[in-house]
Amino acid sequence: MLAPAQTAVPPLTLEPFDDKARTSFSLTGRSVDLDPRTHAVRRDIADIRLAEYVFAPHYAVPMIRAVARTALLRSERDEASDTMVDLNPGDSFEVLEIAGVSAWGVARPSGLVGYVETAALDLPADLPADAA
Repeated sequence: MLAPAQTAVPPLTLEPFDDKARTSFSLTGRSVDLDPRTHAVRRDIADIRLAEYVFAPHYAVPMIRAVARTALLRSERDEASDTMVDLNPGDSFEVLEIAGVSAWGVARPSGLVGYVETAALDLPADLPADAA
């Protein structure tokens, strides 16, 4: 049951990133609660496509990269965390953050959000460790 100040929000479905999309965003009401398994939002950063729905200190534009070798999409940065989906060579991964040996972002075509080893992605060799 919703509290009196809240309204029901239909689930958001985000299309794969298109860099020709909108260039300005505005939050027009309260932030909405989104499922972090299917929406790239954390307390510190969110996908730019969610800017009109949630407030975050930082927004990131996805850096689309191919998966270069079989990898696991995990729910957390820790290798012991739950596996969400297997990623196959040629799959797309929308990188939103790179920190150390892992990248956080959206796996396509599943649309699931999680962490993958950076070594499994086709990244430029000169990319700094915290580039995204």
